[in-house]
Amino acid sequence: MTEAERAQARAALVGFLGTISRPDRQLTDIGDDDGLVDSGFIDSLAMLEIVAFLETEFGLSFRDSGVDPARLATVNSILDLIADSRP
Repeated sequence: MTEAERAQARAALVGFLGTISRPDRQLTDIGDDDGLVDSGFIDSLAMLEIVAFLETEFGLSFRDSGVDPARLATVNSILDLIADSRP
């Protein structure tokens, strides 16, 4: 994944996260390596929404591999997951 593609994926991801975040939290309050659940930005149920978003937006499939919560923990780990899924 090129830097431009990563930046595009980050913009899409951050935009989506803004729609599922807790109303009292802003993404600007946390860094790209801060835990989304640990920081209180989202609750654990929002992880399912992230999985659905990744499947729809980026064509990822969790059917065979399952969902590894560590790969969905931070903005950067999600971006790495997207990059790893690309040929």
